[in-house]
Order: sequence, then structure tokens, then C-alpha cells
Amino acid sequence: LDKIQKIAYTLSCVDALSNLSVIAHKYHYCKPQLTKESILKIKDSKHPVLEKIFIEDKFIPNDIDIDIEKNQIMIITGPNMAGKSTYIRQIALIVLLAQIGSFVPAKKAIIGLVDRIFTRIGASDFLIKGQSTFMVEMNETSNILHNATSKSLIILDEIGRGTSTFDGISIAWAVVEYIHNKIKAKTLFATHYNELTELEVLFPKIKNYNIAVKEWNEELIFLRK
Repeated sequence: LDKIQKIAYTLSCVDALSNLSVIAHKYHYCKPQLTKESILKIKDSKHPVLEKIFIEDKFIPNDIDIDIEKNQIMIITGPNMAGKSTYIRQIALIVLLAQIGSFVPAKKAIIGLVDRIFTRIGASDFLIKGQSTFMVEMNETSNILHNATSKSLIILDEIGRGTSTFDGISIAWAVVEYIHNKIKAKTLFATHYNELTELEVLFPKIKNYNIAVKEWNEELIFLRK
């Protein structure tokens, strides 16, 4: 039994690694440059799953240039369906792929090693434990604020939407401020609260980004950039 289990484990490793190489070759992934610096510079990043699904609608790649010295926190705004969540998720996936030894879906990537990737994405309750959507959201956010370090990557999507607008803005504002001043981790923060764009004026390492859209013949066109 011991020998069979060792063979199974070895074959599973070969299977996983060979799949990574096949996908990297087939879809022209690039070899990331890993560094101990707290930076994240990626040219033409793509979502490794969604770019295979949207065959007719060509997947639009995006860059990222973030570091803890000048551009630590990205506040990303834009309408529903514009691509905010896809963008922040693909960055997290690329960092994860790089750190397990895989090539990544991008033209060029310089990726600083992270100790953890923290995410707060989606809205769901936990009825069995009697927790509302807001309670689940706050518990997960609390876990991030207590455990993240300056070497972590934090991905936050719509913090504060589980409660009233005024309270939600206040919570989101306080979370961003705490990450900037205390944790100092690289952070991508997607939000509908346009009030949070004022943070860029107040804090030197917070930068605003917007997912572009345009109107054409009374239709809204998502540019995904």
C-alpha cells in the first residue's frame, strides 16, 4: 500500500506540472520574474479561465503597476458589469500561479513574493450559524485586518454593501485607511462608492482607477480597460 501511495503521489505531481507546461505553451504564457521587493508589475494580464470562455468576445488584457512605496492601494470604480471583479481576481490568480512555479497569462510579469493572498469577494449569508450577509462580510474583513502583513496581497470587492449606504461608506473608508496606515499591504479595492475616490487626495499611497465605458447610439459599451 505504501508503494502504491508513493507512486500515486508522484504521478499526480507529474500530471499537475505537465498540465501547467502544456497550458503555458498553448496560450503563450510568460515566465514571471519573482522578486523579494513588494512590487507587482504585470503587462497585459488576463484571467486564466475567462479568456478561454470569451472566444467570440476577445478578452481585453490589462496592466498593473503597484508597490508599497508610491502606489500601495488601488481604488477601482466603474459601473456594474464593467469588469472590476474580473480584474482584481485575475491579478490574485496570476500571483498565485507565479508562486506555485507556473508561467502566467501575461506578456511580462515582475511579481513580489507574498506571504498570503487575502480576499473578500461576493455577498452571501450563513443561515445555519445565524449570520447575515453583513455579519459574514465583517467577519471576513476582520480576519484580513488581524492577519495581513506588509508582505500580503489584499483583494477587496464592494466592502460595506451588506448594510446601509452611509454605514457602508464609513466602514469601507475606515478599512482602506487602516490598511494604508497600519498594515501597508498591496491592496486592490473595487467599489461602487465614488466617495472613496477622495482618499487619493488625503493619502499619498492611494490611487484611483476607473474601468472605462462609453456611450454609442444610446448604448453603453464596456471597454474593459
